[in-house]
Amino acid sequence: MDGFKSNRGKGMGGQMKRIFLLEDDLSLINGLSFALKKQGYEVAVARTALEADRLWAKGEYDLAVLDVSLPDGSGFDFCKKLRQTSKIPVLFLTAADEETDIIMGLEIGGDDYMTKPFKLAVFLSRIHALFRRSENFYSAVTELNSNGISVRLLKGEVYKNGELLDLTASEYKLLCLFLENSDRILSSEQILEKLWDCNENYIDQRSLTVYIRRLRMKIEENPGEPKRIVTVRGMGYKWSTVGERL
Repeated sequence: MDGFKSNRGKGMGGQMKRIFLLEDDLSLINGLSFALKKQGYEVAVARTALEADRLWAKGEYDLAVLDVSLPDGSGFDFCKKLRQTSKIPVLFLTAADEETDIIMGLEIGGDDYMTKPFKLAVFLSRIHALFRRSENFYSAVTELNSNGISVRLLKGEVYKNGELLDLTASEYKLLCLFLENSDRILSSEQILEKLWDCNENYIDQRSLTVYIRRLRMKIEENPGEPKRIVTVRGMGYKWSTVGERL
């Protein structure tokens, strides 16, 4: 068990992975911190939005777990600030289970969303999955290029015809998935499985449609007539290299 714990908590370079936990429930903080440390992770805890701002400015982290309702603010607001400087995986952990809250959390840059109450084993599984997907994005190649779009994986930057784009973390990962599977039709189920690696009902076709539309707004010349991300009726979507510019 000790070997499993050590491997879980270390990155590709052997360094300890650091998790940023923003949560105001002390009993939950104690339980999650204990479980995460047992898995080999380092945990930094903030209980308010003010503490989160201070703690975030002092260190570097590999993943963030954010509550939504805080005594002095919102985890959504903190996520927006976080996304200005970082593309680390973000997991929302909250009692706010309305569909609008879930969609908002994913749209502003969250990678996953769990509602309370939850099972600890499922929570840890989500954490491991987020780390695994994050490492997979950067382990193989350093740059993806297709049809006027360039993704610099080591920097997490996306360029359209040489111009830097502002993408959310989920939009960025969706784009990478398409580029890695150019001219291959991906079903909605395949996309959701690759991006979120879970079977929760809230991650559905509607959520994916929102992501596709928002990404097209940023990368297509005419989002109403997309040439890069093409809908294949009855089958899914594909990244088209027809008219390749690069």
